[in-house]
Amino acid sequence: MSSALLDDLRARGLVFQIAGEADLPGWLDGGVRTLYCGFDPTADSLHIGSLVPLLMLRRFQLAGHKPLALVGGATGLIGDPSFKAQERQLNTPEVVDGWVEKIKTQVCRFIDFDIGEASAEVVNNLDWTANLDVLTFLRDIGKHFSINSMIQKESVKQRIEREGSGISYTEFTYMILQSFDFAELNRRYDCGLQIGGSDQWGNITGGIDLTRRLHGKQVFGLTMPLITKSD
Repeated sequence: MSSALLDDLRARGLVFQIAGEADLPGWLDGGVRTLYCGFDPTADSLHIGSLVPLLMLRRFQLAGHKPLALVGGATGLIGDPSFKAQERQLNTPEVVDGWVEKIKTQVCRFIDFDIGEASAEVVNNLDWTANLDVLTFLRDIGKHFSINSMIQKESVKQRIEREGSGISYTEFTYMILQSFDFAELNRRYDCGLQIGGSDQWGNITGGIDLTRRLHGKQVFGLTMPLITKSD
């Protein structure tokens, strides 16, 4: 069943990369599995690029698995630097909170919240980061990240090497926050798969590594091609 699901997704052109590809089918065959995709509230509505991840969550749910839609009330306050030419404008908590609620409403149209074990849930990463103090963050989470490794991520390298740009410490820590999301969802929901656009590969693999370091578990990642043109 799991191989058929993955083969179908590949045939539809929905798979770009898989982390842990050899072991993912066996994991999926182990019963109802939990996966997640994150949606940051950077505007008051999802964009067209969010459609493929939402449909992917739906396909996994139809195959018997439990989808989590993470709305980034915390990461939305920082902004993902992945392949952005310049730093995002920081929005106020009040603005981001309003966008979170609107995006929750949109997400709920794609996944089913009342089908037993595979029922979807919407989660907000502000719930586990709002009261996380800076010393705990640096000692217990930050220590697992190598600066050398982080600056080799393609999205970070492009910003550092771009003349007149660079990257702030605020955006630089985004990868750590998103990685912590995966580890925390694994702890709370036994979530073992993160999906996202191909631009999220570095953030996803960071979360895989952090989950292994914190919880000693193997987890997986799957990225999809980005929608870059109308056809």
